Parts: sequence; C-alpha cells; structure tokens
Amino acid sequence: MEDQISKCLNCDSELKEQFEFCPNCGQKTEENLTMGVLFYNTISNYFSFDARFLKGFIPLMFKPGFLPQKFIEGKRLVYLHPGQMYLFVAFIFFFVFSFTVTENTDVLNKKLQKNDNVTLGGIPLDSMQQPQLDSLQIERITKPIKDNKNALGIKDEDVKVLDSIIKSEANKDPRNTALTFDFDQKKVDSLIKIDAKEDDIIRAMGMPEDAGFVKRKFYTQMLKLYKEKGVGTILLTLYNSLPIALFFLLPIFALILKILYFKKGPYSHHLVFSLYFFSFLFTAFCVLYLINLIVDIPDWIDWLLFFSTFFYLMIAVKRFYRQGWFLSWFKSGVATFLFLLFVAPLALFVVGMFSFMFY
Repeated sequence: MEDQISKCLNCDSELKEQFEFCPNCGQKTEENLTMGVLFYNTISNYFSFDARFLKGFIPLMFKPGFLPQKFIEGKRLVYLHPGQMYLFVAFIFFFVFSFTVTENTDVLNKKLQKNDNVTLGGIPLDSMQQPQLDSLQIERITKPIKDNKNALGIKDEDVKVLDSIIKSEANKDPRNTALTFDFDQKKVDSLIKIDAKEDDIIRAMGMPEDAGFVKRKFYTQMLKLYKEKGVGTILLTLYNSLPIALFFLLPIFALILKILYFKKGPYSHHLVFSLYFFSFLFTAFCVLYLINLIVDIPDWIDWLLFFSTFFYLMIAVKRFYRQGWFLSWFKSGVATFLFLLFVAPLALFVVGMFSFMFY
C-alpha cells in the first residue's frame, strides 16, 4: 500500500501523510490557526520562546558558564541561541520595569512642580535643608562678631552685609529648593510671563551670542526643564535609552574579556559568554524585582544577592576559560572593576546627556 502524498502549505514540498512536520521547512503539516497558535508563533518567531529557552533556563541560573561552553563546543540547537536569549530576557526585563518607572516618573514630576515631599534616595528633601532661623537665633550668631569687630578687623559695613546675608538665607523657604538654576530666575520669570521670544529668554539664562547648535540646544532644553520641572521625564527618557546603551556596553565587556584572555579563542567566543552572562543578570534582577513585589525582602538581602552576581561571574569564567580559582577571581575582579568604574559611568553620562538633549 502506497503512502498518501500531500503538499506542505508553506513551501509546497511533497510529504507523506504521516509526517507531522515538513522535512524541508519544519512547519507543522496540520495546524488550525487558533489564538493560542497565533500567540505562540508570534513569541517564538520574534523572541524564540520555545522549549530550548525552558531547557536552558536552569543551566543559565544555576550552572555558570555551562551554556556558553556548550555553544562553543558545537551544541547550538539544543539550547537557545545566546543572541536570541539575550533579546528575549532583555525585553521581559524592561517590560516589567516600565510600569514602575512610568508611575514613579508621573509622581516625581507632580511633586517637583509642587516642590512638595520630594525624596532623594529615600531621604525627604525637606530634611536635607537647614531649618529656618528666627531673629533671636540670628542675633545670637552675629553678636560675637559685632562685639569683637575691632579685634577681628571687620568694618561696620562688612557687619551689615554679613547680617543681611544671614537674614536673607534664613528667610528662604527650605521647601522651595527642589530645583536650582544658576541664572537670574526673576528676570527669566518676567520674560516668560510676557511671552518673550525664546532667544531672548535663553540669552537671559546666559547663552552667549555666538552659541553653536549644541550649546543653543542645551539652553533650549534647560529652559524647557525650568518651565516644566520635568526631571521625571528626563529619567524616563534615560530609562528608555538604557537598552540601546546596553547594546553597546555588552560588546565592550566582551572586549575586556578578550584582552584578559587573549589566548582563549577569537572575540566571538567572548561575545557568546557575555551574551549569556548579561542574560543571567537580566533574569536574576527581574526575578528579584518580582519577588519584592510579592514579599518585601530586607534591603541587605537585596544587596547581598546583587553582589553575589560577581561570584557567579567568577565561577562562569573558571568553567568557560578553564583556569584556576585565583586567576578566575583576579580576572573577574579586573573585568568588573574596569566595567563598573570606567565603561558603565561613561555610557551613563552619554545616555544622560542624550536624554536631557532630546527628552
């Protein structure tokens, strides 16, 4: 009895009726387009979320260096490709954090506009300001200077200026210091109220007449920030720019590893290691964040888990580069030191300037 022959709906290749998948293109021979199938195909095609991701998740989290080692050895279909894993995990990470960032941005912008209950690093800005002084306290401060002005060689007019400065600073509202600008704010406010031209306002802010494009753009953004008190929006732009920054930071991290292990294979090997390591970082921080949403973990545990990523790196490089514990510890420390002290801050500065100039 001859086998029934049919055609693949995707590539028109002939296939036997008992085939569940096309041997030419791999598409399932009979698959009704349900919502579940549509969702799975979308995720698998764009983010490669399939059995290989689930199979590689445990080794990624608990067997440092295992996945890049196997990939270099040639096992490239058993586990998810490092680039695909990185893109998928990074997408999930920034998607999860986007809700909190957007919410905090709106809250921060509203508080800055009101100059009310703004915190910096968890510390209320009000508590960081000096308390206002009453007239008796001011007199108590200035009396020793007045009584000994001759011995100190201070003139009467100097004493008056000092007294004026102390009273002026003491009478400032400590809550009105959420944002400070180094220009004549009264003059700028008056120009804004009369709807003056933007060029006139930014010149009053200190922009020179011969300012080029970059400097003019800087003062324009400063005026926008002054009007809107939009620090939160800048932070949101900064956050949205981080995936781009990390896209460039990861190859630099791989380059550092290449320099430290210059005899251990071509640059592509170090890039594979870096892709899997950054995938681990994104996954670990995402899991930690989700746990904190359910159970409020003490801060010291959060920091302990954060620093434990260094030990993950040390074990991973030992397994992947096949060197002793001391060299693995030393080179992991050098790579982390160079990356965190020089590369990451420089990238953060560049991204921060980009966020400010284009928010």
